[in-house]
This record gives sequence, structure tokens and C-alpha cells, in this order.
Amino acid sequence: MIGEDRMSTQTIKSTGSKGDASTTHFSLRTWRSEVVKRGFDIVLSGLGLLILSPIFLLVSILIKRDSRGPVFYRGIRLGRKDKPFSILKFRTMREEAASYAGPPLTSEDDPRITPLGKWLRDSKLNELPQLWNVLVGEMSLVGPRPEEPSLAQTWSLDVRADVLSVRPGITSPASVLFRDEEKMLSAGSLMDTYLGNILPSKMRLDQLYIRHRSLLLDLDVLFWTFLVVLVPNLRQHKLPEETLFWGPISRLGRRYVNWFILDTLTTLIAFGLAGGIWRLSVAVLDIGLLNSILIAIAYSMVFSSIAALIGVQKIVWTSASAGDALKLVPSTVLALLVTLATNYWLRFLPTPLIFMASALAFFGYVFTRYRSRILTGGLTRWVTQRKDGLTVRERVLIVGAGDTGQFAAWRMMHGRELLNFQVVGFVDDNIFSRGTRLNGVSILGKSKDIPDLVEKYDIGAIVFAIHNISAPERLAILKTCRSTPARVVTWPNTLNLIRPQRSGTNAVASEPDGTEPQPYGKELIESEQVGRWLDALETELDQGDYDVVVEQIHSIRTSLQAKHPPEIDKL
Repeated sequence: MIGEDRMSTQTIKSTGSKGDASTTHFSLRTWRSEVVKRGFDIVLSGLGLLILSPIFLLVSILIKRDSRGPVFYRGIRLGRKDKPFSILKFRTMREEAASYAGPPLTSEDDPRITPLGKWLRDSKLNELPQLWNVLVGEMSLVGPRPEEPSLAQTWSLDVRADVLSVRPGITSPASVLFRDEEKMLSAGSLMDTYLGNILPSKMRLDQLYIRHRSLLLDLDVLFWTFLVVLVPNLRQHKLPEETLFWGPISRLGRRYVNWFILDTLTTLIAFGLAGGIWRLSVAVLDIGLLNSILIAIAYSMVFSSIAALIGVQKIVWTSASAGDALKLVPSTVLALLVTLATNYWLRFLPTPLIFMASALAFFGYVFTRYRSRILTGGLTRWVTQRKDGLTVRERVLIVGAGDTGQFAAWRMMHGRELLNFQVVGFVDDNIFSRGTRLNGVSILGKSKDIPDLVEKYDIGAIVFAIHNISAPERLAILKTCRSTPARVVTWPNTLNLIRPQRSGTNAVASEPDGTEPQPYGKELIESEQVGRWLDALETELDQGDYDVVVEQIHSIRTSLQAKHPPEIDKL
């Protein structure tokens, strides 16, 4: 176990970052999540201390009978914001000088451990007193395991800032995955094995937990901790990381419970609206608030159950297609049929009202799942119609109406970018595209018209999105763009990343005649020479000497053709 029961009474002062980076991490988390986590810790640790008090008493008696010395071990550990605290455990080592002088880590065959102490370590009962550390706020139930200051000095600055930005925990994902750490360590190479093999993996897992921590993840970690402690056979099997971080509780909560709550609220609103319409247009209806709530919950249970069976809850609705909405139809229809069948026997609602409520519920289910996209679309239309009222947006001209240019336009016209940019139009030299519109954006002219368009439309930024032209043409258009007062940004050729490559053994594209492309098989030039050429070109571009850049490119091309004419012909 890491830094457990090392008999040391030295006082170690806090060193390092003093919590500078931890303040940043705290600011990234909402106040509510911190309050919920702390409340969760207080309630469970308090109940744990109360319920487990008989076990505390029994273990204390056993320790006193097993060997002389105190019942509890107190050791200095680093806590949140680099603040040292005294961790509390049941003592598992002999009270003798060798225990104080030994290494801060323990292996399975460590002679300092008492027979009872070995059992306490294997069963993890020695960690129970840390519930007091949780109750007083020094630790949390789930968090990175606290480390001795001497071992914490081996961490890099970024790891130290991350790990010490939160309260340390009794258990963590790393603790579950390295639950048999002592068996991995041997007395001969204890520190080398720990620092070289185990510690880097634990630090990576701790940082991963800090980035994704949530109440559901904490519940999953506690679940797996109890499982590996209570089921000894499970210790022989290593849990996959994705199973630990995306466990059954997180999966159930995010995929099913959240949607069930939202669908229940939607159903309540739907039946409430249907009942209100019925009262206004047909007749007075009084079935009681409690009955209405029970009907909505029953309807939602049927809908959610069917949706779970056919895989509706697995859809990521923020990225769903329009056709995915049809998968909500079977669940809604079956919920309607079950409600109609139940109503046939109980006669608590008029049949037309049930049909009306079911239709409203269906539209509600669709809206809640597509709400972000519906609201974004409405915002897009609203912003587009209020151009004069949102002059703070930067006006953008996109050079190139191909795939890359259209992707750039779409990206700036959706989501958060919508409030920052206004795409005025495209520039494209295709003679057949002048005056046309692509995805609601007009093609305003050719590349030679860029200076006039910048002045006419008060363009603040030019996005260059052409990647299928020669180097001289590219430099010429960029020179025209930079002659304007607008700032110029080059959009990366992201689509090229998913297209088949022409070189290498993994090439899958074919030549125009259908034959497989041949790999080059060797480097054309030395990488150092390429670096010198690129450095020179970058320097000239920074200075704006585009004519010089063109001349240098021609010079490089001539040099390459002289040295490797066959390969250059292929390029």
C-alpha cells in the first residue's frame, strides 16, 4: 500500500505550488457540485462512524492484544492546496525502531507488519478510521490517495497542481485498479518499481478522475471498492479502465434515470395541458392531482421501459439525425395502448383526452431530446434577422467555396460561434458559381475582388479555405488577402485527414486506371534540410516578402528535381 503505516513522527512543512493551480481547478467546478459532494461526504462518513463503531471497538481490542503500541497510526500526508494533515489508520506495524527507519512503502513480505496487521491490510479495515478525516474535511470518500510529502516531491509540477487541487480520498479509481499493489512490490527493488512503473499509472488515473469527477462517478468508485473488498475472487481480475470510469451507476443514471425524470416531467405537462384544453372546450374534468401524477408516472414507466429495450436511450441526442426521432414512435404508441387498455377497465379518463395527451407527450419527448438544436436553429434565425442589432459580431469573408470553405462557414454559423461571427459570403474563382448560394451564404465574387469586398462589406476577418491549388496561386491569393486591413486566418484542411493517403503501406486509394498506388519506399531528402528550408520560408512569410517566398519555392523545386527527378514527377 502507498505510504501506509510508516512509523514516522517528523513534522513536514508544506512545499510546492501552494495551491495556485488548485484555485484554478476549483473555479472550474460549480459551487453546487462542491456543496453536493461535501454534503455527501459528511452524511456517509457520519453514518459510517456511527454504524461501524462496534467494529472499531473490536479491532481496537484485537490490536492491543496482538502487539504493544497505540491503536491508531497517524502519518503526515499532503492534502488539498498542498496543506499537510495527519491521516488516521489502524496500526498494522510493530512499535519498534525498525518500523520508524524503514522505507515509506511496504511490500507483501515486509517484516514490520504484524500478523493481525496483514489481515487488516488485506481486508482494508485499516482504512476505516479515515472516515474521521472525511468528516472533518481533510479528506473525501473518493479522491486521489494522499501521499507522503517526500514521495510527492517526485511529482511533476502539473501533476502536483492537479492532484492537490482536490481533497484526497479514502478510495479512488487508482486504488481499485492497484488494490494488490503490495504484491507488485518486492523488498529488493521496492522504490524503483513503485516510482518507475506504478506511480506514473496512478498519477494518470488520478488526473483522469479529477477531470471527470462527478457524484455518479464517485458512486461507481465506491461500488467497485466494496465489490473487490467483499468478493476476494474478483481481486484476481483487473477491471478495465472504461468499466471503472463508466460503471453501472453512471450508465444507469445518465442513460436511464435522467431521461426517466425528464420524460416524467414532460408527460405531466402533456397530460396537464390536455386536461386544461378538455376543461375549456368539452367538460369539467376532476380526477385529482395525485391520480394525474400517478397516470403520468405510469405512462412514463412504460415509455422508458420500451425505449430502453429498443435502444433509444443509447442515442446521443445532441448529435442525432432527424430520422432518430422516429425511434420514439414505438415507445409512445405502446405507452398509449397500455394506458388505453388500463383506462378501459378503470374509466378514469375520456379516451380522446388520452390520445391528445399522448400526442402532446410525443412532441414533448422530441423537443427535450432536440432542444439544443431547436434553440440553436431559432437563435440562428433570430440573429440573422437582427443584423443591425448585433454589430459587435465580426464580419467574415471566406475564400474558397469548396468542402473546406463550406465546413468553415457551417462551423461559424452554428453554436457559440454564431454570437461572434457573421459570415458575409464566399469568394471563389469558379466561373459557374458567381451569384449562387451555398447553405444560405452567397458567393460574392472572385479572388481579385477581395479588396473591394472587404471595403464594401466592412470585413474584419478573411478565412482562407483553399487547399487544392498550386503554391504560386495560393501565395498570390494570400498576398491579395493580406493587402487588405482585414486579418487573415488559414482554415486547416481537416477533411484531408480522413481521405486516403497516396504514400505509405496503408494507402487504400487507387490510381485513375484502377491500379494500386505504389509506395515511395524512401525519404527524398534529409529532414534537417527540410527544416532549414521551412525555417527560411517562415521567416520570409512573417516579413511579408511573398515574391521572395515564391522564388525560394521555385529554387527548392528545381533542386529536388535535379536530385530526385523520378520521385518529384510523382508528387
